[in-house]
Formats: sequence, C-alpha cells, structure tokens
Amino acid sequence: MLSSAMNPDLDHQREVLEAITPQVAAFMQRHIDARKLWMPSELLPAQDLPDIDYDAEIAALRARAQGLPDSIRVALALNLLTEEGLPHFHRLITQYMGHEGVWAQWNNLWTAEEDRHGCILRDYVRDARLFDMRALEQMQYEYIAAGFNPDWKADPYRLLAYTSLQEKATQTSHANAGRIAGQYDPQLQRIMAHICADESRHYQFYRDSFSAILELDTNRALASLAAVAPALAMPGHNIANYAHMSEVERRAGIYGPREYLKLVEELLSHWAIGKLEGLSAVGRAAQDKVMQLPKRLRRMAEYVETKAHSRSFSFDFIYQRAFEMAAG
Repeated sequence: MLSSAMNPDLDHQREVLEAITPQVAAFMQRHIDARKLWMPSELLPAQDLPDIDYDAEIAALRARAQGLPDSIRVALALNLLTEEGLPHFHRLITQYMGHEGVWAQWNNLWTAEEDRHGCILRDYVRDARLFDMRALEQMQYEYIAAGFNPDWKADPYRLLAYTSLQEKATQTSHANAGRIAGQYDPQLQRIMAHICADESRHYQFYRDSFSAILELDTNRALASLAAVAPALAMPGHNIANYAHMSEVERRAGIYGPREYLKLVEELLSHWAIGKLEGLSAVGRAAQDKVMQLPKRLRRMAEYVETKAHSRSFSFDFIYQRAFEMAAG
C-alpha cells in the first residue's frame, strides 16, 4: 500500500485522482468505442479452424521467417519479453491506483488487452521457430522472478507520467520492428500493427489522464513528470542482457535515444508544458528541467552515435550465433 509517510502529498493527490474520475471514465469509454477487439487466433492459423490447411500455413510462415535477420529476431525477443512482464504492471497500477472504481476497471481492461500481445508474439516466434525457446523461457522466468519496483516515492502521478511515456515508447518499438520485419514476412508486420494500434489507444488514455491532473494540480504534476522523464526505466530493463539487446534495437533503427527524444517532444508539445504559467518555485524548477530534456537527449544521442563502432553480438536464444552490426 502507498504510504503518506513516504509521500506527504499523497492525500491531496488521491483527492485529485478522485476528482478526475468522470474524465477518466470518459477516456475509457472513448477507448472502448474506438477499438476493434481482436484475438490472436485471428492473426495466426489455429489447427482447429475450418477451411484452412494448417500444415501448409505453418510451412509457409516458417519459410518466410527464415529470412528475418538476427537483429530483428533480437528486437522481437526483447519486445516479447517486455510484454510478458505484464504481471509487474498490473500489480503496480493496482498498488498506486487502488482495487476499486474506474481506475481498477481500466486496469483490468488494459491488462486483458495487453495480455494478447504476449500471447500473439509468443505464438508467432514458436510457430516460426525463431528461437531456442528454452533459453527464451529462462529469460522470461528470471525477469518475472526479479520483480519490477521503480522508485516512484509512493507518487501516483509518477505512475501516470511513466505510463504515458512508456506506452508511446512501446508503440514506437513495435511499429519500427514491424516495418522492418514486413520486408521478410508481411504477416508479422500485420501482427505488430494490431499491437501498435492497441498501444496507441493506451497511450492516449494515459496521456489525457495526466493532462487532467496537470490542469488540477499543475505544480505537483510537473514535479512528478520531472522525476520520471529524464531517465525512463523501460519495462524489462532488468532482463538478462537487456543493455546489449537494446543496443541491437538502436543500431537497427528500432528504438533508442533518438526515438525517445521524439516522443518526449511530442508529449511536451501536447501538454503545452512550456506555456504553463502561475507556477510555484517547485513548479517552475520542474518546468525548466523538463523543457531542457530534449536538448539533453539530443546530446546523449549524438554522444552514443559518435562513440559507437561496429561490433558483433550473440545471444543464447538465437543459439549463440554471432552477427555483426554497424555503429548505427
């Protein structure tokens, strides 16, 4: 449970979260109205479906998937493992937003939708025989067993700032991986597009919920955003070999500092952070910190790109095959 001893503003924040529940309910209904609910079996052949030659479908899928380069396989593995971390995030949303009311309703709906992402990606990589599944399953087990407990200081605003940033980051990673993979297997690109559409709507929900908090409790919301945004701990950052897998994604043009810079700029613009006025000293300091973030991220991206050099990678889940990647 969240403790006021850890966060002296918690009682006030809970009042704000309660005050915006009508808006949150409207955001959730908008989401439901806009979505077209899909199931994994609609995107991958299932053996018991009528009017389908299952063996032929699987053989064709495996033939296409053989062409996927190892860099894309690594990105798929990281995206899959990240999606399989769902228990961590359901727990965190429950911990920070409660077991009842509209926030709990959203958490359950969001969890049900997110669960399909791990299911469909796991079905695909298994059907396509992309990985040493025992090695991948070991990584998944260790990731779940390690837990995920970000240092959010019992601040529910940080949860919503984080989910706004994280959902957009996840959408970006899936979209770019799908775009590249589509050159080899259009079916995989279609799967990734369905996942991205979900992530886009989830992003809109969290983004607009944080907007509502910014309107009612601007200074505290800015302080929470300033605490989370500069060093976003991506889901799965404690996965074994996460740093190397992330470096593969960066070099492949899937996700890295440049992509994070773009999404931060998008959110700062949407929330009109630079135009907020009448702030307290704490709010102004947080505003300044956040508005300096794009410049800092740009320098970081340039530094990483300047220092990088060609190198080889290998991972257990692709049978320790070594593959070379340019600096990127």
